[in-house]
Amino acid sequence: MRTPFKTVALVGRYSTAGIEGPLEEIASYILRNGQDVVFERETALATGLTAYPALSAEEIGTQADVAVVLGGDGTLLGIARQLAGYDVPLIGVNHGRLGFMTDIALEDAHTVLPDMLDGRYESETRLLLASRVVRDDMDIFSALALNDVVVNRSGISGMVELAVSVDGHFMYNQRSDGLIVSTATGSTAYALSAGGPILHPTLSGVVLVPIAPHALSNRPIVLPHDAEVTIEVASARDASVNFDMQSLTSLLPGDRIVVRRSQKTINLLHPVGYNYYATLRKKLHWHEYPSEDNRL
Repeated sequence: MRTPFKTVALVGRYSTAGIEGPLEEIASYILRNGQDVVFERETALATGLTAYPALSAEEIGTQADVAVVLGGDGTLLGIARQLAGYDVPLIGVNHGRLGFMTDIALEDAHTVLPDMLDGRYESETRLLLASRVVRDDMDIFSALALNDVVVNRSGISGMVELAVSVDGHFMYNQRSDGLIVSTATGSTAYALSAGGPILHPTLSGVVLVPIAPHALSNRPIVLPHDAEVTIEVASARDASVNFDMQSLTSLLPGDRIVVRRSQKTINLLHPVGYNYYATLRKKLHWHEYPSEDNRL
C-alpha cells in the first residue's frame, strides 16, 4: 500500500447551487480520516466555506498532496490545466452529468475517499496538449489542453478552410465546420460526438477529427504521440480556436495553430478495482436495450 496523503485540497464547481453541503460533508470526513483540508480559493469564497485555509491553484500545487474535485469533467479540466507540472494527483467526485473523469459517485464518496486517501488507489497518467497560435511569425497565444484543441467557425459564418500538416509534411486541405485535435482523454468528449474513435486513456496518440467536413473522404486519423500538428487558416470568417472549451482566441486567415504533446502530465486516481470498460458501459449506456415500448 502507498503512503497516505497528508494534505487534501478541495475544488468544487462553485456555480452549482447547493454544492456547499456536499463540499463541507466531504471536508468533514477527510478530517475525521486524519488528513488536513485546504480549499481552492475561488471555491471557498464562492461557497462561503472560509473556515478552512484557502489557497490559489499555484499554492495547491506546492502545498497539497492530492486534490479532490467535486463537479463535472469541466471542473476537473479547469483545475487540471492549472496543476499540470505539479506533482498533485486528482480524484474526481461526480456532481455534474456524464463524468468520465469525475468517476466516483457522490453517494459513494464517504466510503471510497478514505481508502484512497490512505493509499489504496489506482493511478493513471494523462497527457496534455501544448498549443500556440502564430501570426506573422509571432506567438500571440498559448494554452494547454487535457481534452482537445478545436478550430472552428462561428455560428453564423461559412465553412473554414484549413491546411493541415504533420511534422512539417502537408497532409490535406479541408473545408469543414472545424477540426478537433484530441487526446485519448478527449476522445470521449467532442471528438466522439463528431464521429471520432474512442482511444483508451493509456494510449498516448493524438486523433484529428473533422467537424462536418465538406468532403466525406476527410476522416478521423490517429497520430503518434510525438507528432506536431500545424493547422493553417487558409480562409475563414469569424473563426476561433478553443482549448478544452474553456479558453479561446480569435483567428485570422494566415494564422497557424501548432499543437504537440506537452511535457506536463496529470495523474488521475481511481478506486481499487476501477475498470475503464465498465465506465464506458455505464456512461454510454452500452448495457441497455430498448424495452417493448422502445425506451432505454
